[in-house]
Amino acid sequence: MKKFLSFFTLTAVLLLLSSLSFGQKEYKYESVDGDPLKARIYTLDNGMKVYLTVYKDEPRIQTAIAVHTGGKNDPDDNTGLSHYLEHLMFKGTEHFGTTDFAKENVYLLKIDSLFEVYRGIKDTIKRKAVYHIIDSVSGLASKIAIANEYDKMMAFIGAKGTNAFTSEEETVYVNDIPTNQAKNWLDIEFDRFSNPVFRLFHTELETVYEEKNMSLDRDEDKVWEALYSGLWKHHQYGTHTVIGTIDHLKNPSIRAIKKYFAARYVPSNIAICMSGDFDPDVMIALIDKTFGSMAAKSVVPYTAPKEDPITSPIVKEVVGPDAESVMVAFRFGGANTRDADLMSLTDMVLTNSTAGLIDLDLNQAQKVLAAGSFSSVMEDYSAHIFYGNPKEGQTLEQVKDLLLAEIEKVKKGEFADWLLPAIINDLKLQLIQSEESNSSRTFTMVDAFIKGIPWKDQVNHINNLAKFTKQDIIDFANKNYKENYVVVYKRTGIAKQVDKVNKPVITPVDVNRDAQSDFVKNIMASKPMQIEPAFLDYNKDVLKYATGKGIPMLYSLNTENGRFTLYYYFNMGKDNDRKLELAVNYLDFLGTSKLTAAQIKEEFYKAGCSFSVYCSNDQTWVSLSGLSENMEKGLQLFENLLADPKADKEALENLVGNILKQRDDNKLSKDEILWNAMYNYGVYGSKSPYTNILSEDELKSVKPDELIKLIKGLTSFSHQVLYYGPENKDKAIAIIDKYHTTPAKLSPVPAETKFTELENNENKVYVVDYEMKQVEIIMMSKSELFNKNNVAIRRVFNEYFGSGMSSIVFQELREARALAYTAFASYRSPSRADRSHYIFSFIGTQNDKLPEAMKGMTDLINNMPESQKSFDAAKEAVISQIRTDRITKSDIIFNYLTSQRMGIDHDMRKDVFTQVPNFTFGDLQTFQQKYMKDKKYTILVLGKKDQIDTKTLEKYGKITYLSLKDIFGY
Repeated sequence: MKKFLSFFTLTAVLLLLSSLSFGQKEYKYESVDGDPLKARIYTLDNGMKVYLTVYKDEPRIQTAIAVHTGGKNDPDDNTGLSHYLEHLMFKGTEHFGTTDFAKENVYLLKIDSLFEVYRGIKDTIKRKAVYHIIDSVSGLASKIAIANEYDKMMAFIGAKGTNAFTSEEETVYVNDIPTNQAKNWLDIEFDRFSNPVFRLFHTELETVYEEKNMSLDRDEDKVWEALYSGLWKHHQYGTHTVIGTIDHLKNPSIRAIKKYFAARYVPSNIAICMSGDFDPDVMIALIDKTFGSMAAKSVVPYTAPKEDPITSPIVKEVVGPDAESVMVAFRFGGANTRDADLMSLTDMVLTNSTAGLIDLDLNQAQKVLAAGSFSSVMEDYSAHIFYGNPKEGQTLEQVKDLLLAEIEKVKKGEFADWLLPAIINDLKLQLIQSEESNSSRTFTMVDAFIKGIPWKDQVNHINNLAKFTKQDIIDFANKNYKENYVVVYKRTGIAKQVDKVNKPVITPVDVNRDAQSDFVKNIMASKPMQIEPAFLDYNKDVLKYATGKGIPMLYSLNTENGRFTLYYYFNMGKDNDRKLELAVNYLDFLGTSKLTAAQIKEEFYKAGCSFSVYCSNDQTWVSLSGLSENMEKGLQLFENLLADPKADKEALENLVGNILKQRDDNKLSKDEILWNAMYNYGVYGSKSPYTNILSEDELKSVKPDELIKLIKGLTSFSHQVLYYGPENKDKAIAIIDKYHTTPAKLSPVPAETKFTELENNENKVYVVDYEMKQVEIIMMSKSELFNKNNVAIRRVFNEYFGSGMSSIVFQELREARALAYTAFASYRSPSRADRSHYIFSFIGTQNDKLPEAMKGMTDLINNMPESQKSFDAAKEAVISQIRTDRITKSDIIFNYLTSQRMGIDHDMRKDVFTQVPNFTFGDLQTFQQKYMKDKKYTILVLGKKDQIDTKTLEKYGKITYLSLKDIFGY
């Protein structure tokens, strides 16, 4: 480790020396005493903000370029524009994304004019004629354009998590980059924000159409839209949607987007936020040399419309196929207001996941299926939002009343005096955890910039909250929580027909994947100082001990802060005993002979600790985490609960009722149907780990004593202890030995129920009917048992073929053909060595695109396009990521356990790093032809039965219509 640090010290010195050519410029910055992030906030001469914080957990940097603009800033006659622009910012510039911008621009200007004509025409036939011309000219322009050069460069430099998002008041562009690629990243981003070109517009427009259609299929999106429209009658939070209206989406304007970019994407409206391993003095000079050269420009101030008071409940109804739920919201002042702070504290009095009033009175007491609250703090206004899911036979109105009754308790001061100090301690613990993540650190800075929070206030936020008293919260609740709320009832049913954005006729454009701009060539020719990889040595880095009672223990020392996590890990789950999952869930509602279930939760919260027990098909995890100073108290509480659970018949009856209700709700969830029920059916058929559950009759016949016996006997089975924390191993073992109750000899885990993966002897198409506007398709094929010898080539294949925005699948199906918002494919690895790899692909598309989408994905899988440049970039991406990947903290333990499950005795990244440079494209083709080409597929289709193109599906295999009972088993 010392060698590693000295290497980066040298790197920083060399970068600093090279930066002298920038000129001796002193950079002043804002900082705050006592700031745990030690953040520096610079303001460049052009007004741009730069937030920097150093955290050297790995040689990488989390970056975010935050633009203070979003849905609320969209013109009233062009909603969705901010989101459109976010998509187009990935299309390149005058320097990359094109082989000859001067020639391309002739076509782009014509397309610009044609869209202005198009949006002014109302006649359908004339619109189609103009769009046909747009399509033709776009085809000519695409022959000069190069798709996805930005994404290829990001992959080449080893970036991860390349993405962007737009919300009501922010558009944020994110990347996680290697430390040594900071200059390349800045050069790329500076060009992107200085010279963007909105090329390949009509295919990206179709992608946004798909995203809009997806939102029309999501009940959750419709609930949020209804809630916000009720809270804000005048403000754009409620009058605009981030993605825009259908009418505005159908009538786009490139000129309006250019005008918006010129007005909003200016230095004083942008912040660069970075957290990671770098020298801030060097970094600010690099940023100033690039982004600091942008011309200063003022931004027209946004004036928030003033909302009228809500004087009586505003009731909204949303109908759709998902399970029923209710949301209730109150409106408050925005960030930097006293109301926002008190709202956030009030929220934690009600819900803190452990000992809040809603946690104990509704969830712990099993009065609802689920309930909670959260605070949404935005720049201009905030909202305190409550949600609830009903039990069987319970109305949404009853759930709403239960939620409001908990607010009445706050008004009366019916919460313990110790709760507020415990909340402050909980917030401090959450802060400690967030400081361990470059992503969390970066987005804390983004949040402060977007909401206009002075950094001093951000640093002192928890201390300022600690100044509020119980009486302050009582007074706040009595003043603000009255009949001034919005309630949205989400009911299950057939939604009113809403028009979707229909598919225009689009001719696939050229992606020119083998072309390369000079800009990209220069980036790829750059030679930053290499970072050497660091691999785990399981014999040295994984510290293996045994407790005093001989239980195997894996240990990792936390040298960073006072947080600990303790696990008991069992290599068994519900496939070993179907009642085990029920017992684990039952434990959450039990007390002991000395404490009630609610009192146990309260004691844990007072101690700054939390516990959980999780049971999967083949693993069970018992975990305790929190402040190390209270580990002994937390462990004593938890071990007492495991050793002395008190049977509660009513709690079990309620639990069983809620499980049955949740099962019914699962059958209404699109994601649950496709990704769990249908997926498992495709792998195993009707008898799968997913359907290996207690039947309704079996659930109702289980006796409390059966489950109590299981809970008490849990630690008598063979297991391991995992510890990550600040205590030395002797003290940690001593504490564990003092409280961890086990017999002299541990019993072997029960035998596991085995499930057979189905062979793919023929093409099969399974269709499940669901009320939706799109159709979602999974294509899967069983391959060989886990093969550790293919790890390296498999990783390169996935990088090249289908797992990112620079991949073949993404380029062809989304960029070139505009067939889907989401499309990906991979050669999947199993979670255990005794299970198989799977060829896997997914595409979500409109029903009228089904023939093209199916053919497109099938053709790519069977006839993988060849691109040497893309292949070289894929190899470099894999190598660059491994060079800067660091497995630290508790992840060392989990990496080791994962390798054990796969029958691997070393860090496989070392094999990948060694093998990848020697691969040729021929190796990739051999892999594709052996494992992917011309295989038999199980095709899973979820969509509206009477709208699905069955004639197309019949070309791919015999269609079988499955009922929900077929795939869920009940």
